[in-house]
Amino acid sequence: MIEPARRRLTAIMAADVVDYTRLMGEDETETLAALQALRRDVFDPGVSANGGQIVKRLGDGWIVEFSNISEAVRCAVAIQEQSRAAGPLRLRIGVHIGDVTFAEDDIYGDGINIACRLQAMAAPGQVLISDVVHYVVDNRMHALFGGGASHALKNVARAVGVWHWPASAGPTAPPPGSSNTAPTADTDKPSIAVLPFANMSGDAEQDFFADGITEDIITELSRFGDLFVIARNSSFTYKGRSAKVQDIGRDLGVRYVVEGSVRRGGNRVRVTVQLVDAASGAHIWAERYDRELVEILDLQDELTQAIVAVLPGRLRQPEEERLKRKPPSDMAAFDYLLAGKIHHHRVTKEDNARALALLDKAVALDPAFEQAHAWRACTLGQALICEFADDVFALQEEFTTAITTAMSLDRGDAECYRLLCEMCLFVQQFEAAKRHAEQALRLNPNDPRILAQQGEILTWSGHAAEGIAWIEKAMRLDPFNAGERAHLLGRALYACGRYDEAADAFRQRTKPRRGLRAEFAASLAQAGRLAEAREQAVAEVGHWPDFSIGRYVARLPFCEPRDRDHLAQGLRKAGLPE
Repeated sequence: MIEPARRRLTAIMAADVVDYTRLMGEDETETLAALQALRRDVFDPGVSANGGQIVKRLGDGWIVEFSNISEAVRCAVAIQEQSRAAGPLRLRIGVHIGDVTFAEDDIYGDGINIACRLQAMAAPGQVLISDVVHYVVDNRMHALFGGGASHALKNVARAVGVWHWPASAGPTAPPPGSSNTAPTADTDKPSIAVLPFANMSGDAEQDFFADGITEDIITELSRFGDLFVIARNSSFTYKGRSAKVQDIGRDLGVRYVVEGSVRRGGNRVRVTVQLVDAASGAHIWAERYDRELVEILDLQDELTQAIVAVLPGRLRQPEEERLKRKPPSDMAAFDYLLAGKIHHHRVTKEDNARALALLDKAVALDPAFEQAHAWRACTLGQALICEFADDVFALQEEFTTAITTAMSLDRGDAECYRLLCEMCLFVQQFEAAKRHAEQALRLNPNDPRILAQQGEILTWSGHAAEGIAWIEKAMRLDPFNAGERAHLLGRALYACGRYDEAADAFRQRTKPRRGLRAEFAASLAQAGRLAEAREQAVAEVGHWPDFSIGRYVARLPFCEPRDRDHLAQGLRKAGLPE
């Protein structure tokens, strides 16, 4: 009989031997002897003396559980001190306290994950502890550690403050596989700190509203997996202080800073927000939101969502410009992903091939990089849709392998689920697409791309009237990128028979891609604007010489045959070839 899983809050120490695989390759006998001596003389006695229990062995490493956090840290420091004189092997150690689940002879949970991430970041001979550990250890252990800077840890939702022993050791080592010239995928993300919004109302009671907006923005921005967001505790050290944004950026290690203010006047509240380049002090974006003060908590939610929906898009622009200036040899996995996305969005055969080459490099650098796998599968799907491949069967097989790999990874990333939804729509696996879309929305209800996708799915499923509201909300929240989603609105309006409005929406599309001019032409034709429809039809055939109505509508994931027939009717009326 399988025992039920047991879960508890506990202190975890993760330790491993530095360069163990290389050392084994050079001299297996000597390395094994050194490892046995380290275990016998230092590690096992140290664990036992401090009340620890080894709960898992990982070849060249160990997971150790402690009931007392100070004893866990004391053990880690003692082992590192003694191991210096014990032989040639060096250890990396990480310590965290968190929920751990014991089930079926295994152990897992956030306590394990974060301790292992810290261990991987440590330099040889170093102990890293998380901010929560540093907060609760006794005063003597507390004083032994230095640092405290926030770090984004892979597959960990919040940034974690990291403290190091010895206190004078300086910055932690980069994770294994990185180099001094190429940051890791975790650290090379656009990094941002949201400073406490200033209360300009002259009313101290409004501080809670300003702080609440700031905290909510930090929390909701953290849902975006492609951003590195400084934790609240670090940002709020600047509350009430006057400091140059350049100094803040340097102290927190971020590229961008968000500043804001709240002013209440009568029955209205005005919130201003600015996005600033921390290096130059230049303003990238600024906005002002004026709202009626009716229900203050609902108002706080509305303002937070409006700000959070816009900020990620504003951050991506300077990141893309930075990437264009960056030598290709100096790129890490996240930069390869970002560059691949740039080429993917250009939708040409040459750019598609370039995107795949860049995404292949991202996967090679970090085989567990979920977004890189998902975008690679999406780019292969684009090649199939746009007929970029000479060997369609080989491409279909590669696409199937890529999407299977992307779906098999352990993801908590809304962007991955959004992409998986798109790919499932492409292969017309509609129920799977809906599941991925729902999961993406649960993980990040603030991303306009995900909101628009909800509307798109409703359109494909025969509920376009409901889908319109989702798409319009996405466009309203992120007006800067509204043109990129206008075709989704046009398609939903067409399905509802609102042809003039559909044509107006298609006209807003900033970069028409294959097929969209045809749907624009269908909207115009159904609205009785035949001359304009014919003009768009000719433009579509000019860009896509072998366009055919039958092949185009067959690829669209309509659930209801009547919706497919409805579009085909408009395409014929516009004069497009069968």
